[in-house]
Amino acid sequence: MNVLENFKDLFIDVWKEGVSGVNISEILIALTIFIFFLFLRGIFSKFVIKRLEKYVSKTTNKFDNSLVFSMEGPAKFFPIVLGFFVSTSYLSVEHGAIELINRSLITILIFWTFHQIISPFSVVIKSVGSLLSKDLINWIIKAIKILILILGAAAVLELWGIKIGPIIAGLGLFGVAVALGAQDLFKNLISGILVLVERRFQVGDWIFVEGVIEGTVESIGFRSTVVRRFDKSLATIPNFQFAENAVINNSQTTNRRINWVIGLEYRTSSDQLTKIKKEIENYIENSELFSKTGDTFLSVKIEQFAASSIDIRLICFTKTKHYLEWMEVKDTLAIEIKTIVEKNKASFAFPSTSIYVEKN
Repeated sequence: MNVLENFKDLFIDVWKEGVSGVNISEILIALTIFIFFLFLRGIFSKFVIKRLEKYVSKTTNKFDNSLVFSMEGPAKFFPIVLGFFVSTSYLSVEHGAIELINRSLITILIFWTFHQIISPFSVVIKSVGSLLSKDLINWIIKAIKILILILGAAAVLELWGIKIGPIIAGLGLFGVAVALGAQDLFKNLISGILVLVERRFQVGDWIFVEGVIEGTVESIGFRSTVVRRFDKSLATIPNFQFAENAVINNSQTTNRRINWVIGLEYRTSSDQLTKIKKEIENYIENSELFSKTGDTFLSVKIEQFAASSIDIRLICFTKTKHYLEWMEVKDTLAIEIKTIVEKNKASFAFPSTSIYVEKN
């Protein structure tokens, strides 16, 4: 009997002492409470969040879609934070370490919420913003998110007694060293910001930089811009190229110009020249393919007497600014000009050289 009594006393003593002086009953209660909150989290995720996602997916408003999907993570994390706080409040231990963990979890929840809520508001800014381009807004949003993550990490480190002042000072010295060795990187970064602020081009624009690149912009990054060339190859161009060179944005073209020199033979008479010019001019004026607005013009004039031809300078503007459609218009116009020249019994000139032979 003494043995059983001793075992019972030892068992009760171990039960009371538990783990690190925490009663096992308290541990079981705390675990039960925490598991209960995990169960509530599962119900909340399945019945509340999923129904919200299903509801907002049917709306045309992008803000509520972005808000629900962005806040899903923090919303699922909240029951864990609350469950840990409630469960640990039943433990009869010194609350130093437990309080630090609770404060850390709450800090993470707060900064995570701030980080996620930026995305829905960026949707609103993009929809109403007229001063900033969408690419620049994306840059600003990324910078704010990174800043929130840094502040959140600093707040958690401070809670655990880790001073971030010396760390920041060390990073500052490291940053100076990096800046000296990465001048091109910062030059490209500043150039990229200037491109976005000045709206030289946006994603989807067809740009041309002489001696550098021609193609369609696919993305504008911190250091470089990705351009899809017309042979479908992908080119990554450092941003300083767009700051130091003239950028022609063909997507902003209002009309496309045709600027041709039509060379006719010298035996073409004055009457033929007059008729050819007039018929070309009439064709363009009566065609729906060409622009007749005030900011465009039509010119069909004799430009010069060249070495082998009488040159007529033709300048006109098409209504379309699409490249392939512009090529179709040029094709139609070229055939019409050839028809007019042939109808007037004239001929196109070609380079020729006269050779005179002297007889002795």
